[in-house]
Amino acid sequence: MNEGPKETTIKPMITIKNLHKSFGNLKVLSGLDILVDAGEVVVVIGPSGSGKSTLLNCINFLEPFEAGTIRIDEEWVGYTVNEKSERIRQPETQINRMRARVGMVFQQFNLFPHMTALQNIVEAPVQVLKKSQEAATERARDLLKKVDLSAKEDSYPAELSGGQQQRVAIARSLAMEPSVMLFDEVTSALDPELVGEVLEVIRNLARDGMTMMIVTHEMEFARDVAGRAVFMDQGQIVEQGIPADLFGNPKHDRTKSFLSRLHNH
Repeated sequence: MNEGPKETTIKPMITIKNLHKSFGNLKVLSGLDILVDAGEVVVVIGPSGSGKSTLLNCINFLEPFEAGTIRIDEEWVGYTVNEKSERIRQPETQINRMRARVGMVFQQFNLFPHMTALQNIVEAPVQVLKKSQEAATERARDLLKKVDLSAKEDSYPAELSGGQQQRVAIARSLAMEPSVMLFDEVTSALDPELVGEVLEVIRNLARDGMTMMIVTHEMEFARDVAGRAVFMDQGQIVEQGIPADLFGNPKHDRTKSFLSRLHNH
């Protein structure tokens, strides 16, 4: 029986509609819409205070939001909408299950100081995913290799450089087998000469087809790694497009002035 043409469209991995978020009277996100396809790398740029980090925190539900919807791989984030179109906060177990599928790496490395690099990576898969110690350790070693730190598995965070700690933090996120990775200014706390090694790990993830949203000030890197660049200002998406267009030929005056200020530094 012929069922007609097969659907070949890529499903969006992240779907955000009409997202609103305030802190008190301060509106941080106002009616933001964005779709990120599976395997797509989206880089978010913009001035400080434009809502970039808050956007990532909403996607991972580290920040509840007042209105709008977020779905990851078709699953609602944080709230379910009932038949009366009311938003109901999901039970914590459901929120935590969703959160486990979204890897998040921050400026600060947040590694457990009393655990080695290997132990830091093994911990969550054993505790949260209920993996055996053996399986989790094997996977952790693979991931340390991936981030080029096999030789450091027995080192404690204090014995590692900032760049090495950040690479362990990325490996730790990957150990949870996330569908999506979120990176929030992951190089801004690093010495300039250590930035490259962390960006290289993210480049490799992009090559592997990981869906990623990356907030960064590293414009060369953004241009290099992103499938799409998004410029945010005052809680809204001002302009988005392929990096060559957005960086090379921005359409909007706010984008132009932001990028020209960067070039003049």
